[in-house]
Amino acid sequence: MPGVSFDFESARVVVIGASRGGIGAAIARGFGKAGARVHITGAEPEPMPEDAARFAYTQMDVTDSQAVRDYASDHGSVDVLINCAAITRRGEEMAPDFFSHVLDVNLTGSFRCAEAMHPALKAAGGSVINIASMYARFGSPRNPAYGASKAGVEQLTKSLAIAWAPDGIRVNAVAPGFIVSEQSARARQDPAFVAGVEARTPAGRWGEPGDIAGAVMFLASPAAAFMTGACLPVDGGYSVV
Repeated sequence: MPGVSFDFESARVVVIGASRGGIGAAIARGFGKAGARVHITGAEPEPMPEDAARFAYTQMDVTDSQAVRDYASDHGSVDVLINCAAITRRGEEMAPDFFSHVLDVNLTGSFRCAEAMHPALKAAGGSVINIASMYARFGSPRNPAYGASKAGVEQLTKSLAIAWAPDGIRVNAVAPGFIVSEQSARARQDPAFVAGVEARTPAGRWGEPGDIAGAVMFLASPAAAFMTGACLPVDGGYSVV
């Protein structure tokens, strides 16, 4: 994030879904560089090697309510919670059972983590940033479960923003566009699709995970103190064309 500086010295930050080196890991690294004490979770036994020594890591299934509650109980106070755990499988989401699983991870998982962390967030007057998607607003014929789940994340963000405002908790979201990550790897195997995205995007490129980290850190910072219930598109202009 050239030219961008944030100060989160000693802030307690939890990033859910940061083990695979994509958006979650970039967010965790951004907060770490800004002085925060960062805890990360993921579905894998271990995080990326470069993050293993940087951050406290817990393997956690966000569909397991008891595991989420147990994890939250270890955190007495949390300044920033980022819900980034998500799955998608392009072209395979019409199967009803898998559709339900995607919603359980992406949408209900985000709610489980936020709800379980509510006491810790209230203790700190903290902030929640959910990771939505531009597919919250666009149709997604090959990723219908992912699109539906992310639309739910945007709506959940608005509802929690209202519900938790009396507790001093701000709740916002970021809606990434097309980002170079493990999650988009399957789609990026289609040269015509990649070229089409670049042609439509005013910025002329796919985003990088670090492009999302800056927006998340802004929303968590005092500069966004009067923002809650917002969903910021970070998509190189794709959604305005």
